[in-house]
Amino acid sequence: MAAMQTIPVLTIDGPSGSGKGTISRAVADRLGWHYLDSGALYRAVGLAAAWEGLDLSDAEAVANCAARTDIRFETAGEGEPRVIVNGKDATRLIRTETAGAAASAIAAHPQVRAALVALQHGFRRAPGLVADGRDMGTVIFPDARWKVFLTASAEERAKRRHKQLKEKGVSVTLAGLLNEIAARDERDASRSVAPLKPAQDAVVVDSTGTPIHEVVERVLAVLPEQLRQPRR
Repeated sequence: MAAMQTIPVLTIDGPSGSGKGTISRAVADRLGWHYLDSGALYRAVGLAAAWEGLDLSDAEAVANCAARTDIRFETAGEGEPRVIVNGKDATRLIRTETAGAAASAIAAHPQVRAALVALQHGFRRAPGLVADGRDMGTVIFPDARWKVFLTASAEERAKRRHKQLKEKGVSVTLAGLLNEIAARDERDASRSVAPLKPAQDAVVVDSTGTPIHEVVERVLAVLPEQLRQPRR
């Protein structure tokens, strides 16, 4: 455990639509570090459990599945990384409604959440890790030396989500999305388990109206200069 804690970790937490996935992937690529999309883990484990024909209400069986499931993120540049689950490319599959429903079902089990903590810790490998999520700096990697809480106005996040859905051919209203985001923010901030909030030692970065490359530079500036050197 002591050896693991010497491996540097940069946590990037924040609400939905803050851009933390895009920024985290870009930062990990710049640094040459490993990348953890914690939100994708629940979907990946739900998918693995479905492949095994498990009853998703069986907390013990799904927790055991989580413990033995191999999940890897293969990222390059600012594009979405490939998600490899037990050797299979599950990048598209984990983004389906079915995978989302499975993730929601298994996330209700404390045993599964506990198993996923260990799984997330397993991503901490040399030369370093960029961890993207909602409780990375507060719960999963509280010992991380560098923490960012990435945020943006609710209006900005609604516009980003509206653009994404329109590009996918989904008909939604901006007003409706804004209401949904405001309601989710309230739920996330007030939940009893791992509420969404900045770690006490986190640097808050507001991405409202800021180009992606500028946000990346602001996040990288949190790290000491020797870690920000371009890869050779």
